Amino acid sequence: MSKRRIFVTSALPYANGAIHLGHLVEYIQTDIWVRFQRMQGHEVHYCCADDTHGTAIMLRAEQAGITPEALIARVLKEHQRDFAGFHIEFDNYYTTHSEETRKLSEAFYRKLKAARLMEVRPVEQLFDPLKQMFLPDRFIKGDCPKCGAKDQYGDSCEECGATYSPTDLKNPYSVVSGAKPVRKSSDHHFFKLSDRKCREFLEKWTQENEHLQREAKNKIREWFDQGLNDWDISRDAPYFGFEIPDAPGKYFYVWLDAPIGYFGSFRNLADRKKVDYDAYTRDGAKTEMIHFIGKDILYFHALFWPAMLKFSGHRTPSHLYVHGFLTVDGEKMSKSRGTFITAGSYLEQGLDPEWLRYYYAAKLGPTMEDIDLSLDDFVARVNSDLVGKYVNIVSRCAAILTKQFGGKLSSEVFARDNTSRPYTMIAYGSENVIRESLDAREYGKAIREIMRVCDLINQRIDRDRPWDLAKDASKCDYLHDMVSDCINAFRIITYYLAPVLPKTADNVAALLSLDTPLRWADLPKAIDRISPYKHLMTRIEPRRMRALIDANKETLQPAPQSHSPQRHAHHEEHAVETVAANTITIDDFNKVDLRIARIVNAEPVEGADKLLRLTLDLGGETKTMLAGIKPAYDPEKLKGRLTVVVANIAPRKMKFGVSEGMVLAASGEGPGFYLLSPDSGAQPGMRVK
Repeated sequence: MSKRRIFVTSALPYANGAIHLGHLVEYIQTDIWVRFQRMQGHEVHYCCADDTHGTAIMLRAEQAGITPEALIARVLKEHQRDFAGFHIEFDNYYTTHSEETRKLSEAFYRKLKAARLMEVRPVEQLFDPLKQMFLPDRFIKGDCPKCGAKDQYGDSCEECGATYSPTDLKNPYSVVSGAKPVRKSSDHHFFKLSDRKCREFLEKWTQENEHLQREAKNKIREWFDQGLNDWDISRDAPYFGFEIPDAPGKYFYVWLDAPIGYFGSFRNLADRKKVDYDAYTRDGAKTEMIHFIGKDILYFHALFWPAMLKFSGHRTPSHLYVHGFLTVDGEKMSKSRGTFITAGSYLEQGLDPEWLRYYYAAKLGPTMEDIDLSLDDFVARVNSDLVGKYVNIVSRCAAILTKQFGGKLSSEVFARDNTSRPYTMIAYGSENVIRESLDAREYGKAIREIMRVCDLINQRIDRDRPWDLAKDASKCDYLHDMVSDCINAFRIITYYLAPVLPKTADNVAALLSLDTPLRWADLPKAIDRISPYKHLMTRIEPRRMRALIDANKETLQPAPQSHSPQRHAHHEEHAVETVAANTITIDDFNKVDLRIARIVNAEPVEGADKLLRLTLDLGGETKTMLAGIKPAYDPEKLKGRLTVVVANIAPRKMKFGVSEGMVLAASGEGPGFYLLSPDSGAQPGMRVK
């Protein structure tokens, strides 16, 4: 097999919140494929980065009282920690806020401009007069111009499905300040995606080759039929991002520099590791470039990105591997139900990350179909497959081999013809289908075949009953051959599972003295000894899953459910959510005692990844409250700050202590919480009316 040279990326997670189990579908899928390719001896460079620019980052940093640079640096460390916790092995995990990405973005822009694909024209937008900023679509709400539904975003109505311009909204208001926006014109820079040469190239690139799955091609065909629109690639100050060359006060829209961040990360790696950067990125490169993405960002990756690459002199992707969304127990992830599960909370509960890697692998295929994490099925499948079938093979034979034969395997097993090695030959019999399935991202098919092999071997062990053979001295040679053959079959299965269970595979390599890293070419290698056996994996107790759900319910006030919690959230338009409530009377409102409070002290709650313990002065009265805002705020920055609390809510006993009230915060479709702050002049103890 000829050696492949592959540059692989996963979509860039937005630096505005924690990694959650929906995100991990993609990174685990990519990591399994990358590890498998490396086992085949191919050269693979797996790069990713945090997507760090946009209005949402700027506003969240402002709310937290820190700079955007400090915010993204903190989130970068959190993301790197979570990915490492799930054994996601990047060659480089970087940031789009880098000199490499800045220079590349400017170079892309200049080349596209030279190709006459950039145009400047005035755009009328809604402007927040209080914040002195133009408002992206998702930072504007109002009444739908089609059906009249209230509190709809500036680009589409969630009630009737209509799409429109934000200037079409009735009774619009800024989600940032609440002010009524005004119309204001500004010059914007557009990438002319509607240009004939762009359309002709994209129709051929997306429809005539094998760059995309069939479902993706069909979806893109719909977009062609609707007509391609020019793409606004600029934003006005204030904005956190890269300034456009020769255009003071104009910044690249986050979606322009985000995919360029793939190249920025690879450029950084190439410079450090002396890799030939041009061999992977220049037009006509003979290497492969593969992007793993979610279906929610197909439009950007299948239309804008290939066109940007083509007309700036770069190579286009070899493949886009597009996956579906994650649901939990058949529904969208929900904070109120505790199923909006962060990677950090999963690990903090002591759950084995390889349990989730295996479960996702068992569910994943090469299509855009959504997958479901059924928590009951998760427990049953891990306990049955990994512990009851795979690990069960070695646990049943290792002790006999160690006790009866000093851990030394029978050389006869490797010297005899194939028919005398039934266990080994069962394992070898599925090599081709497993290898082909992993290469084609048909992980579910590979897992089913591996478990079929494990079943056959366990059935044979049940039939041969080595524990009974050990009692008969005349069967000593047969027993030695039998358990040695069984251990060797287990070794082969471990190679098959290594991309999915890298940590377990490393432990098996130590147990069997295998050469590492594991290579597919070493499948036929004989082994001669086993070390004393140690448990490789434990069962999941159902109570641990209940504890995980409870841990993700720890916030005092559940945030609204995301419309697509598994999305990568590259968009800066993720804004503060306002939810229409049922009508109440003034008497109902007066029952809630809203007070101004000063935060006297703020400190993390030991053992909780989201909670801060706040000591609040309510004008002579001091209360302690627990607030799930730790991911968004530096405790030191909160001290002395004024906020708004519900003072007459009944004390609530929580896992980490008693909370004597509720701190008010806004939350939106994307991750993040935003404390309410009163205007200047307000004092602790004042009532909010």
